[in-house]
Amino acid sequence: MENNNIKYNYIFLFYDVKQKRVNKVFKKCKKYLHHWQNSVFRGEITQAKIIELENELKKIIVPEEDFISIIKMVSLNVVGETIIGTEKSTTEELFM
Repeated sequence: MENNNIKYNYIFLFYDVKQKRVNKVFKKCKKYLHHWQNSVFRGEITQAKIIELENELKKIIVPEEDFISIIKMVSLNVVGETIIGTEKSTTEELFM
């Protein structure tokens, strides 16, 4: 259950959608977040933009066929991250 009083400002977004919707979901996520790896995005985002992104994604996906998980955090500094293995380059790194 989500607490609507918490003002989240950092999210991880994971998706598994049918091939015909992958590009639309990717582009919509890219508009708000940084592409991290394959079907994973992350980044700082305002509460208003989280709601906007969720609403836009709901218009693209078919809930019976697709899956999107959004993990919301108050701050990236509150969680720890361990990466095991080789990180894939982010989209930004590819063009720099």
